[in-house]
Amino acid sequence: QLQASGGGLVQPGESLRLSCGASGSILRIDAMGWFRQAPGKQRELVASIGSDRRTAYADSVNGRFTISRDNAKNTVALQMNSLKAEDTAVYYCNAKGVTTSFGWYREVWGQGTLVTVSS
Repeated sequence: QLQASGGGLVQPGESLRLSCGASGSILRIDAMGWFRQAPGKQRELVASIGSDRRTAYADSVNGRFTISRDNAKNTVALQMNSLKAEDTAVYYCNAKGVTTSFGWYREVWGQGTLVTVSS
């Protein structure tokens, strides 16, 4: 299970930090990431990070957002700086290749957290 938090309402140019924690006898997570879905649009990848901490970012957020993870705590965070109105969306955390005491899961999604950027 993934639990996300940190969404809210901010003004353009401000910052916000999203956090997501995984629970449930987890032994290993191959990759963690954040997706977002704006109204009327498809869900898109924002950033991802592997177990080796190699990262990837969408072009639209590269240089403004930073993803990080704590392998020991099975958490992933997304630091969002210089937010723009177009960053408004529901943000979802995601984990791929999750090994637990009870089995292996190809993909797990957290509940969404709403980020609104508006003046």
